[in-house]
Formats: sequence, C-alpha cells, structure tokens
Amino acid sequence: MSTDAHPEAGLDPVRDARPIRTGERIHVVGAAGAGASAAALHAAWAGATVDGCDPGGPSPYTPAVEASGVTLAWAHDPSHVRRTPPPERLAVTKALTAIAPDHPELAAAREARIPIEPWQQVVADAAVGRTLIGVAGTHGKSTTAGWLVHVLASAGLDPAAFVGALLPAELTGGLPATARRGGGAAFVVEADEYAGNFDAYRPAIAVVTSVDWDHPDVFADREAVIRAFDRWLRRADRGDQPPIAVINVADEGGAALARGLADWQGTIIATAVVRDDAARLRARRTFPEAFRTATGPAGALIGRIVDESPDGTTVMLDGLGPFDAARPVRLPTAGRHNVANALGVVGALSWFEIRGDDAARGLASFPGVGRRLERKGEVDGVVVFDDYGHHPTAIRETLAAVRQRAPGRRVWAVYEPLTYHRTAAFLDDFAEVLAAADAVAIADIWAGRDPDTTIASAAGLAEAVARRNPKIPVAAPGPVEATAAWLAREVRPGDAVLVMGGGKSYRIGELLLEALADR
Repeated sequence: MSTDAHPEAGLDPVRDARPIRTGERIHVVGAAGAGASAAALHAAWAGATVDGCDPGGPSPYTPAVEASGVTLAWAHDPSHVRRTPPPERLAVTKALTAIAPDHPELAAAREARIPIEPWQQVVADAAVGRTLIGVAGTHGKSTTAGWLVHVLASAGLDPAAFVGALLPAELTGGLPATARRGGGAAFVVEADEYAGNFDAYRPAIAVVTSVDWDHPDVFADREAVIRAFDRWLRRADRGDQPPIAVINVADEGGAALARGLADWQGTIIATAVVRDDAARLRARRTFPEAFRTATGPAGALIGRIVDESPDGTTVMLDGLGPFDAARPVRLPTAGRHNVANALGVVGALSWFEIRGDDAARGLASFPGVGRRLERKGEVDGVVVFDDYGHHPTAIRETLAAVRQRAPGRRVWAVYEPLTYHRTAAFLDDFAEVLAAADAVAIADIWAGRDPDTTIASAAGLAEAVARRNPKIPVAAPGPVEATAAWLAREVRPGDAVLVMGGGKSYRIGELLLEALADR
C-alpha cells in the first residue's frame, strides 16, 4: 500500500465541475447511502432524469429520495445500464470500484463506454455557479457542516447542501435527508478525505476541523493524511479572490497542515479552543504570523469555554467577522470538540454579511444532525444516545460529552467497530478510550469493504478493554440484535447508554428502547 493510495479502479478521472443538464440521464449505484442519496436528490433537483439501485434495501436516507420522484431498485442488475436509452453516466462510491471492479453494472457501463464517476462529482456539478464551502476533517465534518447550513438558513441565506448525516425536516423543508435544495448563493458540502473523495470539490471556502490518522487501508500515517489535505486546499478556487481555509490549529494535525501552507495563495483563519484569557491573548498575538501564507497574515478566531451544563456550553468568542469583539455565545451542544466545531462555523460565516446577533441566535438554536450524540429516548430511567463515532478520538470526546449531558449516571459505551482493518490498527487506542466508560459492550465488527475478517474480533477488543480496566463490566454479546437484548437485561434505571459505530449500530439503541418498554 502506498501512503496516498486511491482505490478507484475503473473510475473516470476527476474533472472540473460542469452544470447538470436538464434531462441528463444519471444512474446512482448504492443510492441508499448517505452521500449517494444526496447526489440523487441534487441531480433530480437540477432537472436530471435519475434512478438508482441498492441491494441493501431502504435506509433512513431513501424516503426523501423516493419522495422526489427518483425510482429505486433493491438489486443490482446490468439491465439498469443496458436499457434504452441508457444512462449517460453512473454515479458510484469509490469503495465499490475497489471491492468489486467486475461488478455487473460497472462492467456493463464500461462495455458501453458510459462514464463511471464518484457520486461526489454529481454533487460538485450541482454546485456550479454557487459559492462552494467544503467542510472537511477527520472528525466533526457532519456536525460542522450541518451547523453552518442551519446558521446560514436561519439568517435567510437559503443555502444548498450535502451533509453526511440526516438533516432534520425543519432544515430540509421536507423529509429528513442528507441534502438541502436551497436557492441562495452558498452551497455547503461535507468533504471526505477517504481515497480522494473530496477531490471533486474546489471550494472557495474550506473548513478543516481536524487532521488525524484514520482509514489505515488508504493512509499509512498522519503525514499521508496531511498531504491529502494539503493537495486539496491547493486546488481551492475563489475566482479572482484568494480562497479561504478555516483550520483548527489547536488540533496537532491541523496546525501542521496550516504551517505547511506558508507558500499558498490563499488566506488562513486559524481557530483554537483555549482554557484561559492568557492563552486567548497569546493566540490572538501569535497566530497571524505563525500561520501566515503568501497572501498575508492569518486571521485568528479563539473560543474560551466559560460554562458547561447538561443543556449546553457557553463560550467566549473572540476574533473576526460577526465576532470581531469578544462576546459570550450559548451553544446547545456538549463537549469541547463541539466548541471547536462551532469555531469552524463562525470562521466560514465571517465572509458573509451576517450580524453578530443573528449568528449567535443561529449557533444557539442548532437542532443537531442525525447520529451525532443524538438523544434517542428514555425508558425506565435509562437514557439512550446514538452516535456515529468509530475512531478512538471521536469515542473519547463523545464519552466526555455524554458525561456533560448526563451527569451522575453510569455511562455505558456500546460500540460496533467499523471495519476489521481499523479495529486492528487502533486496537490499543480503542481499548484505552472505551475503558474510560463505566461499562462496555462490543458488538460484532461491521466488515464494510474489508476482505480480511481474521485480523481482529469483537471479543479481542473486549478482552483488551478488560485488561485496561478490570473494574468495569465488559462483554462482546454478538450481532447488534443480540447486543441490544443483552443490554436490556443488564442496564438499570439511572444508566446512560451511548451507542457508537457505523454499519447497523443505530439499531442497537432502537431495539434496546423497545425491549425496555416491554420489560
């Protein structure tokens, strides 16, 4: 494996975005996914004739797609490509081309010389003519992108968007979806670094929440991740004005990325969450030169936490744009990581004409997005949260946020590991962060795109957690259904259950609440 591998066999190369034509025939493979479903929606809204397929069947993302008039099939079949008239292009995930390069629909498309493109290219095409804001980073992309969409919408700017988590109906104007139609100038996209997924996007404004080592099947180390972000930012395009990068430099990888952009023809806004006024003043004084680029000194945007409670966090924001003078803002979120995410939102807002009061109201009224410390319910004194966290850093921060949300409760960390290769690469780190919970349950690993399922196991991770903290109960009950049933027997009133992971982990919380209601 190279340090910058791109598993994209059979895909057409990334190209400059072009407008989607009215009547253009687009077939979306894997249309029940978070991103591909958004591509289907944006293509349909742009006037294309869209259909799709997904053998995994309906998902939380598909009701909005079907409501838009897109026809979905629940099986792959080369007839989707060989019909008359055929699709003019296929939109797919890069992972599919890596796992199944001889996939029958892909083979049929190659035979007919029909372009095969990543679904991100469709989203980029839909954004042509708008101000593209790309929200990237190893952690926090969905929350930050959704929060930015909410603040822009609440200020009357009506943004279009793709976010990798369900946006609530109040934000989409219809069913919950990962896409927002919008008619304003701004188009917000969540930009994922995996295998160059964000290469189709050339943002005018980029937000980088963090740069951590993840996706060990693609990146050999954090330096490889930094290089990928560096290449992406150097392709940013704001026309005749310098592009803007809002970078969390309190994150070690983010700081390294920003320092490496000294020769970049863009402008950096350096953000950081600090602990006290001395650190705030020091950051305001040093950041402009420490993160200077070829266009001049960096802007500085600093947040200092002044209060934390179960219903939110108060932060003193100090920097630029609507917060060029320090002022307190109440955030509805928990956790230091979400303060950092809020700074990313504010950094992007600084280039829009939004008054400070309007920005503060938008930040304070954010309803959240799906599966990001989402409170699923409470039954019999047991409160259940659901989160997409599947990396040691994300798990650590989310556990801390739950303790803020639910003080005094026994906190369960329930985790469905996402992929065998990630579990094997970060086994010790996973064990360390999970051992900080009061009780732990590990569901079977979700294989995803992994060809080798022998390199790690749920039982092995559970044993590693137990070695780290032998004082807490730790178990590996099996599949998500068995895990939920086991939890229903073990939890007691006063517990807080945090369910994390990709795959089908969201079902654990749903099934647990149902079982608690019946016991």
